[in-house]
Amino acid sequence: MISASDLRSNLAAALDAIESDAEDLVVTRSGHEDVVIMLKRDYDAWRETNYLSRGANGLELRRRIADMDSGGGVVHDLVDEGTDPSAA
Repeated sequence: MISASDLRSNLAAALDAIESDAEDLVVTRSGHEDVVIMLKRDYDAWRETNYLSRGANGLELRRRIADMDSGGGVVHDLVDEGTDPSAA
């Protein structure tokens, strides 16, 4: 966490730390909601996960997770890339 005034004074260092640590930074401002600064790739991944968690996609995803958690599903051997799985 960092205050907005400290962020203003140390913007380049704060952004470098976000990039090198791949961590989010919470910025606080008196009398305002906190704001989060994050890497764009993390934001994109969060948005995709959020999208997949809603509506029919989310229902199906949760159903399949519950099925796997209760012992459902099929176990497959891993196949090395470039090999023909039908040759086994």
